[in-house]
Amino acid sequence: LSELEALMERMKRLQEDKEDEEASQEEMATRFEKEKKESLLVISGGICAFPVQLSLCFLRNKSFDDEIVSTDVSRYVEDPGFGYKDFARRGEDHLPTFRAQDYTWENHGFSLVNRLYSDIGHLLDEKFRMVYNLTYNTMATHEDVDTTTLRRALFNYVHCMYGIRYDDYDYGEVNQLLERSLKVYIKTVTCYPERTTKRMYDSYWRQFKHSEKVHVNLLLMEARMQAELLYALRAITRHLT
Repeated sequence: LSELEALMERMKRLQEDKEDEEASQEEMATRFEKEKKESLLVISGGICAFPVQLSLCFLRNKSFDDEIVSTDVSRYVEDPGFGYKDFARRGEDHLPTFRAQDYTWENHGFSLVNRLYSDIGHLLDEKFRMVYNLTYNTMATHEDVDTTTLRRALFNYVHCMYGIRYDDYDYGEVNQLLERSLKVYIKTVTCYPERTTKRMYDSYWRQFKHSEKVHVNLLLMEARMQAELLYALRAITRHLT
């Protein structure tokens, strides 16, 4: 089977398994912990992802190369040392978990951010929903395909990298739908966008259209923004109470 056919077959099998028997809460919690720990080991852009690096996306004058280019971006930011850092150290047994059910965007973050800045919550919520629900119901040359399972896996994997867990989601789906090269791409684009290369972009979902891959990028960026907002708004809520 081609990469595309294999992915569609896994999506179909997951849907059938979900209808036959759902995993227990304990099993889903175990799968999340496994996926969370493995996400810390994903190497970003051919470079170990653990040192703190600047996470800034900017436009170059020429198209991005196959090799990672060392660029001085300090002039674009006030604090060049500020950037993404893994939420836990490698080798730790008990990694912190942010349970989404305890503080959700819909029930908590949305109302708080609207209080802090009138109507911004509505604009952010519309943006999150639009990008998440955006679909042509196609996968490469295949039409009338329900891509909900795949879109949710992409969104939830980004949140998993940030230690956010959804109790009602089976993280076994992430491992079945997102192959290794795609996970590397996701971590690079989400955490270290300046390391993204055309070779990495070309290495996953080779049969997919560029518009579909662009949608992946949009999903990753919105998932990252929502994850960051959840942490920030939860901290503000705790401070206010």
